[in-house]
Amino acid sequence: MDKYTLNKGARRVMFYLRNFGRYFSPKFLHKTYSLSKLSSNELEIVQRRVSYYANIPQDASIEKSTAISVKDFKYPFRKKKKYATYFFDLYPYVYRLPPDCYFKYIFGDVDWEADSPTFTKARPITGKRSNNIICKFNHIRHFLFVNDKISFHSKKDKLVFRNIVRKQPQRQLFIETFMNHPLCDVGQTNNDEYTLEPKLVKPFMPIEEQLEYKFIACIEGHDVATNLKWVMSSNSIAVMPRPKFESWFMEGTLIPDFHYIEINEDYSDLTEKLEYYIQNQEKAERIIKNAHIYVEQFKSPKLEKIIMQEVVNTYFKSVKTH
Repeated sequence: MDKYTLNKGARRVMFYLRNFGRYFSPKFLHKTYSLSKLSSNELEIVQRRVSYYANIPQDASIEKSTAISVKDFKYPFRKKKKYATYFFDLYPYVYRLPPDCYFKYIFGDVDWEADSPTFTKARPITGKRSNNIICKFNHIRHFLFVNDKISFHSKKDKLVFRNIVRKQPQRQLFIETFMNHPLCDVGQTNNDEYTLEPKLVKPFMPIEEQLEYKFIACIEGHDVATNLKWVMSSNSIAVMPRPKFESWFMEGTLIPDFHYIEINEDYSDLTEKLEYYIQNQEKAERIIKNAHIYVEQFKSPKLEKIIMQEVVNTYFKSVKTH
C-alpha cells in the first residue's frame, strides 16, 4: 500500500471520528460558516462557484410527499446501505435549518437529470439550468490530491490506466483496444462477477507507481472519473475524452488540451496524441501548469465549507415546497 492510499485511509478514519462526534454532541458547540470575513476576491469565488453548482431552474418546487424534512434527516443506522460519507457531507449544512424545511437528495453515482431540485454528487453536462444541485459528496474518496516529486521529463513515455470495470463499456473498450499497445499499460483491477474478459485483469497499481508514467487515463465510470482530481494535481497529464458529467470539480469548465489532453470518444487518436506530447514536452508541461492552477481553487478548507453552506442556503431560498 502506498503513502497516498495510507493517507486516504487515515483521512477516512478521522472523518468518521469527527463526524460521529459532532453528530452526538450539543449543536451549540459546532462552528458556523460566514461570508462576513471574506475578502472581495474570496467572495467573488464563492458567488461564482455557488452559481455554478446551484444553477436551479426558475420557479423550482418539490412535493413534501417525495422529500424529507430537516427534523427527519438522521443517520440511517438500521439501513444496510448507509452512504455514510454522503450523509456526513450534507448533514452539517442542513441540521441548523428550521425542522419543517423540506429537501431532496440522491446519494451515490448520478448520471441522469433529477425530476425536481435535488442534492446530488454529479449531473450530466448540458450548460443549462439543472435540478441536480451539486454538493461535495463523498469528498473523502474523490478529493485526494498528491504531492508529486517526479518531474514530467523523468517519467515513463507511456500511459497508465488501472480501474474497476463494472458495467462500464467505455472503460472495457479502452482496455480492450490498448491492452497490448507498447505505449500503454492498462487493465482492470476487479476480477469478479462483473468481469467479462479475464484477460483484461491486471494487478492493482498504487498511485505512487502510476505517478511514474507521463500520461494517466481518466475514463468516466458511472458518472465522473474519480482519479481526475489527483491526476491533475500531479506532474503527469490526464488523458480523456471530453467529460459528459460534472461534479464539485466542475468538469464542465475544463478546457481540452489546456487542462488535460483530449482524445476522441472512440479513442482512435490516442496514439497520435501521446506521440505528439512525447515529442513536444514543453507543451505538455504547460498543460500540467494549467492543471495545477485549476486544482488550487479547491484547496482552501474554509472556502470549501462556505461554498457548500451557500449552495444549501441557495436551495432553500430558491425551491418552493407544496
